[in-house]
Amino acid sequence: MVVRTLAFMVVRRVLGLVGLGPLPDAKDVEIAVLRHQLIVLRRQVARPRYGPSDRLVLATLSRLLPRARWPIFLVTPSTLLRWHRELVRRRWTYPHTGRRPARTLNPEVVELVVRLARENPRWGYLRIVGECRKLGIRVSATSVRTILRRHRLGPAPRRGGPSWAQFLHTQAAGMLACDFLTVETVGLTRLYILFVIELDHRRVHLAGITAHPTGAWVTQAGRNLLMDLAEHAHRFRFLIRDRDAKFTTAFDAVFAAAGTEVIKIPPRSPKANAYAERWVRTVRTECLDWLLIWNHRQLHRVLTAYLQHYNTGRPHRGINLDVPAPAPSPIAAGHGPAGHIERLDVLGGLIHEYRRAA
Repeated sequence: MVVRTLAFMVVRRVLGLVGLGPLPDAKDVEIAVLRHQLIVLRRQVARPRYGPSDRLVLATLSRLLPRARWPIFLVTPSTLLRWHRELVRRRWTYPHTGRRPARTLNPEVVELVVRLARENPRWGYLRIVGECRKLGIRVSATSVRTILRRHRLGPAPRRGGPSWAQFLHTQAAGMLACDFLTVETVGLTRLYILFVIELDHRRVHLAGITAHPTGAWVTQAGRNLLMDLAEHAHRFRFLIRDRDAKFTTAFDAVFAAAGTEVIKIPPRSPKANAYAERWVRTVRTECLDWLLIWNHRQLHRVLTAYLQHYNTGRPHRGINLDVPAPAPSPIAAGHGPAGHIERLDVLGGLIHEYRRAA
């Protein structure tokens, strides 16, 4: 096509120079340029995008151009004919004057449908209709579909599964994590603290404190922990630990005998044991960094008091500001004056707890 266009222009130019025809004017050259650019565009754009106004113009002009000249369009003749049929259909389509006005739904019903869809991503339209009917609310599947579309909530299979936070929270039930924490005494003696944390409720257990953490000592600490857990030990399916040499095969066998599988994190990956690492930071910033530790007995006393506060009196963001192990019979919350709130000092006033006076 390009060669023929150039050849045609050259021949016409030569004939014009010898007086056998008119010279090509600017309009002819412009048409040749436009045709060549159209060829270039066809090579680069596989499927051009047309807006409604573009379709209107091209469909209208196609009726003014002979059918033999339609190849100049970037679209096929069948596409032009389809566009023209759509124009005709819209021209002769009138709104139905007898249509009933759209029924507006109760905002409370809309709020309930959206809540059910978001809290239960696997529920379809009919399941939501049935749940509403059980609650004494009549709503059709079409209305539920309209409500969900309006709030950009797709059908159940495509509405999406649980978020990462929900998935991890579900998996945390039945999991333990353990690690070591070191403390330097005033006499520069290093003490090792072995602790275990329940991932679902963030409850922490003190497994033992020693200056010489041998494999046998760690194994015995594991046995003592299972004895303290008593009938609750069977709830835990997995124990996460790092690859410290102090955790021997005998330590793993103790938990395996109780039905708990030991999972070792990858080498040099402390983030894989993030819950335990986060507790180490918490106990340091809230307690150990503000005290001078003299010996093993004092450290045990300090950690016991702190864990009592941590497990029964400290709200946690990871569990919606709840307490890992609330008191058996807490005082009911009220709306009385501030004078009914009393303060409890922990560790000599280093930490404060607040509760309503009886």
